[in-house]
Amino acid sequence: MSHDDLWMFGVIVGLSVVTVVARSFFFLSNQDWQLPHWAQRGLQYAPIAALSAVVVPEIVMSQGVLITTWQDARLFAAAAGVLIYFAKRDVLLTIIGGMAVYLPLHLGLGF
Repeated sequence: MSHDDLWMFGVIVGLSVVTVVARSFFFLSNQDWQLPHWAQRGLQYAPIAALSAVVVPEIVMSQGVLITTWQDARLFAAAAGVLIYFAKRDVLLTIIGGMAVYLPLHLGLGF
């Protein structure tokens, strides 16, 4: 084994130990852990924030650049999805409706 291989092995073992210790920290205590109220409240918004961070750039950007035309099927599909969601409050129907708008525009008209 070369010096680089030993170094790589040491880094992997070290990172594994840090990960195991960090993830098992909550199990090492006999007391129940309580997050502060502000942290619990903030965690309620984490899923929607993460979803927005993934979805919004896919809607408004193409190849890493903001889109500059309204002739983009993603814009119409997102608008349709928002309208359907607020009208019906059904996630599956939102996805189906958005795709029903997106596919004909993208495949048929080339948007």
